Amino acid sequence: MKSWQVVTLGEPDEALRLTDMQKPEPGEGEVLIRVKAAALNFFDILQCKGEYQEKPELPFTPGAEIAGEITVVGSGVTLQPGTRVLATPSLPAGGFSEWIIVKESEAFPIPEEMSYEEAAAFFITYQTAYFALNRSGRLKKGEVLLVHAGSGGVGSAAIQLGKAAGAKVIATAGSDEKAEVCRQLGADLAINYRTEGFIPVVKEWTNGKGADVIFDPVGGETFDQSRRCVAFEGRLLVIGFAGGEIAQAPTNHALVKNYSIVGIHYGLFRKLYPKETVKAHEKLVALFKEGAIRPLLYSRNTFDRLPEALQELGSRKTYGKLVLITEETM
Repeated sequence: MKSWQVVTLGEPDEALRLTDMQKPEPGEGEVLIRVKAAALNFFDILQCKGEYQEKPELPFTPGAEIAGEITVVGSGVTLQPGTRVLATPSLPAGGFSEWIIVKESEAFPIPEEMSYEEAAAFFITYQTAYFALNRSGRLKKGEVLLVHAGSGGVGSAAIQLGKAAGAKVIATAGSDEKAEVCRQLGADLAINYRTEGFIPVVKEWTNGKGADVIFDPVGGETFDQSRRCVAFEGRLLVIGFAGGEIAQAPTNHALVKNYSIVGIHYGLFRKLYPKETVKAHEKLVALFKEGAIRPLLYSRNTFDRLPEALQELGSRKTYGKLVLITEETM
């Protein structure tokens, strides 16, 4: 089988090499999956460069989200060969490979209505956004949700889940094209933050109240500006720091406006409460089947184009999710 391996640290085109490897055999509690599609994430680039918090020994195969078909199962497994699943493989044996082994707990059945490309792009973004908005953000019907980087993978999921929850959604994006993508996803108002400041727009749109919940995967200056348009008793959700800067939160300001700053560490939550992840997957699949949510796919790339696809993702000119396919997936 063929697998992409990081053999040296650097940009994806320098770090990655397509390697012939022996197909693995599943052990107890494991399944072997024929990978049909794999989603790209920005942290894949950081792993290539050795700048991510997980630093496995070289060589290793990156890739955190895949979809495919179970072909062989180990002892003690309840899932059956032929089951269509999405899965979240772990380093050093990640998902940019033609075959992977995962624990049964890392594989989730998907419905026939969901393509492999959609399934590969489904788990991290929708689970993160669902956890953030429902458990941490306590988003209620009729509240105003402000989503930053709304055309990105996790931002696009947050827009759709916010609308599904009955919220009024404002989204920000970095171009007119991306703002239009946000509108098509269901945002009631979309702002190109490069040409218009979002603070006065949010205040005007909410009659001075501000946003009840703010979904911020950007950090830095975006976080600082968000503090100025969060509602009294609002919830400011810290999803990540895609902007590259970590803001300092003045606690006196949080006191005056009585708002909460809530950190969102979905990966740890999943480890601590695995049953909640299963419940969330079932709810998210139901929303997908209802047509309320659907992964936003930017491009479909052949398996041999992983370095180029990661370079494209790193340009920050894309929106939604980029996926690789190992064979025809429909």
